[in-house]
Amino acid sequence: MPQGSSQANGRPHRVAVIVDEGTNPFEVGVATELFGLPRPELGLPGPLYEVTLCAPTPGVRMNHGFFTLSGVPGLEAVDGADTLVVPGRPDNVVPRGAAVLDAIRRTHARGARVMSLCTGSFALAEAGLLDGRRATTHWLWADAFRELHPKVLLEPDVLFVDEGDLLTAAGSAAALDLGLHIWRRDHGAEVANAVSRRLVFAAHRDGGQRQFVERPVPEVPDASLAPLLAWARERLGEPLTVAELAARAAVSPATLHRRFRAQLGTTPLAWLTGERVALACRLIERGEERLDVVAARSGLGTAANLRARVRHATGLSPSAYRRRFGTSAPEVPRPRT
Repeated sequence: MPQGSSQANGRPHRVAVIVDEGTNPFEVGVATELFGLPRPELGLPGPLYEVTLCAPTPGVRMNHGFFTLSGVPGLEAVDGADTLVVPGRPDNVVPRGAAVLDAIRRTHARGARVMSLCTGSFALAEAGLLDGRRATTHWLWADAFRELHPKVLLEPDVLFVDEGDLLTAAGSAAALDLGLHIWRRDHGAEVANAVSRRLVFAAHRDGGQRQFVERPVPEVPDASLAPLLAWARERLGEPLTVAELAARAAVSPATLHRRFRAQLGTTPLAWLTGERVALACRLIERGEERLDVVAARSGLGTAANLRARVRHATGLSPSAYRRRFGTSAPEVPRPRT
């Protein structure tokens, strides 16, 4: 199992990143930033991940020839990886080289986790990994993807898709969302939140959110949801309603829905539920074993609702989530207030 299992045998989880001709530098940077840099904010004695870049040739021109990557291992480096990352490139209709496709196939065949960033999903589909599976890609390339790979169950309007052993992210920024999802999946919400604070990036945007969010120039200033979101996060244990959120923002519920759709790509109720589930997971990780207490403090109401929501969000029951992330999760320093 690739999901965090390397920690059980005392070594970091090994991540290999394939850099092919024309690869987008941003996605390579995302992979190295997320999994390759030291994480002193976690207060751990060693890294949880280690990254190896690899390429099919000794020198690889990046997108638009901005620079050439050299001095990295060949594709044999994928054979030791627990997770393989395949970034995107702009010439998606041009077939990948046989060596790259073979590296992707054999990595997946031996049970490692394979994830694509942006249009890297074209390579996974070309390798035959995505037939009959759910996947996403950048919205601009959705039609081309469908034409080339009709057997793939494409979801073009989401940030990322997690199929367990295969994960696909949409546009470039969604690569960060998927990366933080991996941190959360491997090491829990508390650790993922610490990493997101270091990145100065949203701690959790659900994969089902829209990848293309319209942000028109507002006719009036100060329409940001940030003050309302901060206020609501301090009161998740209270019986908040959409009507109360709208009243706090001094707008109608309909206007609040439009703002949430435009700025966050989701509804007020869905956002509120997601925040409550994230809080419940943090409470479980910190050692609270009484589900009724977790449900009350997170605003999820009942233990039954807590169980259903946590399982839907994480694929685990609260007790399984506690076993995986609670007692063995590393202590994360709390931010100063």
